[in-house]
Amino acid sequence: MFDKDAFIEDCRRALLEHSPRRAMKEIVERAVASPRDLERALPATEAGFTPLHHAPDLTIIHFVWGPEMTLLPHNHTMWAVIGIYGGQEDNTFYRRAPGGLHQTLGKTLLAGDAVVLGQDVIHAVSNPRRSFTTAIHVYGGDFFTARRKEWDPVTLEERPFSFEHLRQAFADSNERAKELARG
Repeated sequence: MFDKDAFIEDCRRALLEHSPRRAMKEIVERAVASPRDLERALPATEAGFTPLHHAPDLTIIHFVWGPEMTLLPHNHTMWAVIGIYGGQEDNTFYRRAPGGLHQTLGKTLLAGDAVVLGQDVIHAVSNPRRSFTTAIHVYGGDFFTARRKEWDPVTLEERPFSFEHLRQAFADSNERAKELARG
């Protein structure tokens, strides 16, 4: 059974390790290895994000990507460990280039996968499926106050990160899910 409080405490302890990112990845891998336990503890009823822990040095968020949902390119300005326990998360990676961003490569994460993203990573996230994708994201800092950037998905023009854009992406995804359910 997934115990949210024990998971948070394990993550807090991992920050004290010599290699906190590696220790965090091992914790997340153990959690996503039991997807049914996570599904019971963190059910996916609609697209959205729910903070499980929020502190200056560690943020843990439960993400539910809606069907066929895509987030524009963005950065975190801190390392992150992403663990998928249901569905599929496609990541498209970018690097800064003269005049904007240059797409480099991608990585598909499936249920049971966990990956570490460095603090300089810029990526876009999409759920290519017609069902929810569920994930736990662990960030090595304060996800909500970091001075982050996002890029227009068409022009790749850089701008300050907007939580309003993030909330709207989830709201649009929930509307799309309703349309898919109707038929």
